[in-house]
Amino acid sequence: MRRKTVQILIHIIGCLVFLSLPILFSPDILKFKDLLHTPPFLREFMTYILLLVFFYLNYYLLIPTLYFKKKYFAFALLSILYYLAVAILPHSIIGGGRHTAYPDLFINQNFSNFHSPPFPNPFKEHFFEFLVVLTLSLMLKINNLLKLAEKQKVNAELSYLKAQINPHFLFNTLNSIYSLAIEKSDYTATAVLKLSGMMRYVITDVNNKFVPLEKEISYLSDYIELQKIRLDNSIKLDYFVLGDTTDKEIAPLVLISFIENAFKYGVNAEENSDIKIQINITKDYLHLNIFNNKVHIHPINTKKSGLGIENTKQRLQLLYPGNHKLTIKDTKNDFSVLLSLYLK
Repeated sequence: MRRKTVQILIHIIGCLVFLSLPILFSPDILKFKDLLHTPPFLREFMTYILLLVFFYLNYYLLIPTLYFKKKYFAFALLSILYYLAVAILPHSIIGGGRHTAYPDLFINQNFSNFHSPPFPNPFKEHFFEFLVVLTLSLMLKINNLLKLAEKQKVNAELSYLKAQINPHFLFNTLNSIYSLAIEKSDYTATAVLKLSGMMRYVITDVNNKFVPLEKEISYLSDYIELQKIRLDNSIKLDYFVLGDTTDKEIAPLVLISFIENAFKYGVNAEENSDIKIQINITKDYLHLNIFNNKVHIHPINTKKSGLGIENTKQRLQLLYPGNHKLTIKDTKNDFSVLLSLYLK
């Protein structure tokens, strides 16, 4: 809404500046009151109004319905006809004599003692201004079309990436609950309830480009709590959140892959497993710090290794271009992630 208001204000200011050009370029600008009543000035002002009308007519109607549909002949013909109207109508409607502020450039040299002809040469007067208006409207419309195409491309890519993330997350979490059910754990019902809340968030909120930060943190906390229930304190896990989440937004599901990866490749009941997850929220930034030592895992778990992280990297590039810094350290014994993200 704010962006639309700014665009409207820009158009209004642009129109006012354009319509002020006949006054600003007049040698008699100091005689402003007298200038407003002279036929030459009125003709000039009417010409600029017609040029302004052509800009919006071309931008909103002719270009989309003719030029973009490759009806070039019809587009050129209507443009020429409109130019003739721009050149002829002001002289036909207002008429009047010449004025020193707007000398008639089309006086027949052999009949200099006679009045100037009632109609100007339509292929000379205001042709440059008309050409500028035509070119500018074309450039702006084509530029907006390219931006729209790029936005649609980004949205399509994000939808594809989210479609990959959601089943991947669901598969891993269901495996966790399955393990609880096999063990007949008392926490099975609690885990199912948490998963239900998490999937409700995934289904209802991740369709938005940005979500409240507190919802995303709650989602991450539920995921970690579910993992703690499944693992039953068999690993060393440190998790804490610092800072205020109020009135802050974040793109959904840009953090879960890093946390999910720590549990996927850092947990083995037969080895010492150490996972540290820290989220620090400042005024404008979120800092995510994750560490896990590497353990031996079943080969079947490595088939889609890194899928979630690679998808998240792409989403960060699409949603936070130049507004994030991601450092991943992958050594023989451990894996760590440090992400700094500018919050909108």
